[in-house]
Amino acid sequence: MAGLSIRLSEGDRLVINGAAIQVESDTRLRITNKVNILFGDQIMSPEDANTPARRIYFAIQNFHVSNLEEREKALEGARYFIDAFRSETTSHHAKALLDIALEEMKAANGYAALRVAQRIIRHEDAVLGGTEDKTEKNA
Repeated sequence: MAGLSIRLSEGDRLVINGAAIQVESDTRLRITNKVNILFGDQIMSPEDANTPARRIYFAIQNFHVSNLEEREKALEGARYFIDAFRSETTSHHAKALLDIALEEMKAANGYAALRVAQRIIRHEDAVLGGTEDKTEKNA
């Protein structure tokens, strides 16, 4: 049977189409239809969205797992953080990544946009030297 097979351990988290699930015991799942899913370290908590790039990731994450009624509002939220980052950065590389992330979201490719957001986080970390408090610096 085709699909996505994932192994989860006790305490792992996953989100399927916006439903937050906490795993109580080791399990293996096979997802056989198209769903918007995140699990493990793909899921960012609100507390971890503590830099401009991480706020973009968190907003895109919300877009990715939102239902159709929530999707436009989630896109607006992500666009707000993308525009804020764009206005503060001088990096052409970062601006190109922001454009790609936004285009992926417009095409309803939330997971692809998340992968680009991970690249934006890596770029931010590299520019800022991996310091803890990155919220007041420009990336």
